[in-house]
Amino acid sequence: MNTEKSGFNTKLIHAGEIHDQFGSATVPIYQTSTFSFESAEDGAKCFAGESNGYMYTRIANPTIDALERQIAALENGFGAVAVSSGMAAATTVYLSLLSQGDHIVSTDAIYGPARGVMEKQFVRFGIESTYINTTDAANVKEAIRPNTKVVYIETPANPTMDMTDLRAVAEIAHQHGCLLVVDNTFCSPYLQNPLDFGADVVFHSMTKFINGHADIVAGIIIAKEEQLYKQIRNMMVLMGCNMDPHQAYMVLRGVKTLGIRIDRAQESALKVAEYLENHPKVAWVKYPGLKSHPQYELGKKQMRGDGSMISFGLKTGYEGAKKLMNNVHLALLAVSLGGVETLIQHPASMTHAKVSAQDKEKAGISDDLIRYAVGIEDVNDIIDDLKHGLDKV
Repeated sequence: MNTEKSGFNTKLIHAGEIHDQFGSATVPIYQTSTFSFESAEDGAKCFAGESNGYMYTRIANPTIDALERQIAALENGFGAVAVSSGMAAATTVYLSLLSQGDHIVSTDAIYGPARGVMEKQFVRFGIESTYINTTDAANVKEAIRPNTKVVYIETPANPTMDMTDLRAVAEIAHQHGCLLVVDNTFCSPYLQNPLDFGADVVFHSMTKFINGHADIVAGIIIAKEEQLYKQIRNMMVLMGCNMDPHQAYMVLRGVKTLGIRIDRAQESALKVAEYLENHPKVAWVKYPGLKSHPQYELGKKQMRGDGSMISFGLKTGYEGAKKLMNNVHLALLAVSLGGVETLIQHPASMTHAKVSAQDKEKAGISDDLIRYAVGIEDVNDIIDDLKHGLDKV
């Protein structure tokens, strides 16, 4: 089925599908490490790039290909490269696009390990980085140097929920000969398509919303143009951080319900955010669907929904946050997000623990910040659980 003009939920079911000789209704798991050839000549053509046959699963596999075609279609990109985790996606992007002496400008509140690997590992190879508040596009322009090659943003940012103007930053990046890379994990393709706003590369931790069931670790990178796609795929093949066929099958199964899962979760999230905003023990709430969010209007322009991620702080600070987290029973005290279950965690001491105290303060990752990922449970139960925890504060 050609899904190019189909609606999003139809693409979730049919984009990338393959038809085997048995008429399987779902993409089969091609659980094999290697593929045999019809002849020596056939094998030689495959390795020479003269035919599209399969050779080795690290290079390509039918199950993984189906997932890559589907996510590329959802993000309106030329092609996608599936990898073993979200961090494998970030690292593959770094290795594909940066060389010794290059410089990267990035959002200061991005996912902690994505910043950590750059500042602690890539610096060893002579790659420089600058982390700034990208909610003001002027900060991006000011941070770009002659050796800047990549601008890498996350919007909404993890965990502050700050948003960046994709179109404005894309224009600045391109004016200076830089590529724009966007971590789109918090939105998923269902709520935001950065390539449509000028980004060159998008990536996801598919562990989160795309898979949506907290049972698989996976990542994917989508390139807007063919040359970038080939560059990134070649790096993935050389690094060997490919996805496993069973991994791909599980994500293909999970992604089919992406739309209905997010619709349910974000409907509940708005009610939860409003409850928190009106609670006397809550100092502040950041959620794209609240008019109090500093970039509320921007969110309406570049996102198709408000998502299900909330950040908030209590008037009692970190001590209150600990009491709340220790007294909820429905929400799981766990990192990650985007699954069917509601999760709660403390970024400053968990996901962003290895970011320095000074950098956390600069990025707005305060000690009172609680990150709350709304699941698809009944919203009354979610709010009752929060009430029980807040009563203990």
